[in-house]
Amino acid sequence: MNIAGRFWRVSQQAWRFAIAAVALACTIVTAFALTFPALSGRIVDQANIISADARRSIEPKLADLEAKSGIQLVVATIASLEGQEIEPYANGLFRDWKLGEKTKNNGVLLLVAPNERRVRIEVGYGLEGTLTDALGKVIITNAITPRFKSGDFSGGISRGVDDIITVLTTDSSEWEKRPSLRLDSQPSGDRFNWLIVLVIIVVGVMLIVSPGFRWIFFNILLNILVSSGNSSSSSGSSSGGGFSGGGGSSGGGGASGSW
Repeated sequence: MNIAGRFWRVSQQAWRFAIAAVALACTIVTAFALTFPALSGRIVDQANIISADARRSIEPKLADLEAKSGIQLVVATIASLEGQEIEPYANGLFRDWKLGEKTKNNGVLLLVAPNERRVRIEVGYGLEGTLTDALGKVIITNAITPRFKSGDFSGGISRGVDDIITVLTTDSSEWEKRPSLRLDSQPSGDRFNWLIVLVIIVVGVMLIVSPGFRWIFFNILLNILVSSGNSSSSSGSSSGGGFSGGGGSSGGGGASGSW
């Protein structure tokens, strides 16, 4: 009975630490992602891959879409994903910029990471039923990545923007009726990162068996959160040119691709 009771207490403690480890690991991943560029306009070309002509063509379309529908579509290119997968980076950037209206969550982010050869369409909660994951994948596969493969970044982004706007402003069922725009398989861009699972397990075990490790871990985490909070306040709050997000959010809906 004593052994059983001890086992029960250890099991409960292990479970609590496992839950804490999951939460803390997720917080750490998010904290490391908070070095985003400032939202300086509807196009943020940190990687410097969009031509001046393409910018002049795209920006009025983005402004017109927002003026007529309230949908905030932003194009961003970044110099580096900083070791992250594009899915969590895009979601973090979307949330940091707060794209779309707060009450409608009708923002869309077209993110390009040329150094990692990755692209993603991140969709706000309110538009997931219109710009579905499948349609996002079709746009990436048919319109964007073929042009990226030939080095035409401006052409791929321009065509991607046009197709996103078309989906957002027409009946999506009309898109799905077209065989050339249907997918035969599920999007493969959103894959679970098993490395995170391994890290969570290792951290959870160490938190259970080593009080010293717990002290070190929580101190490191505190330092990370303090430093990341400072960096996010300097990056996310800055939006030059009077342009800013409307308070919207995304739950991770969208599609990814590579070339």
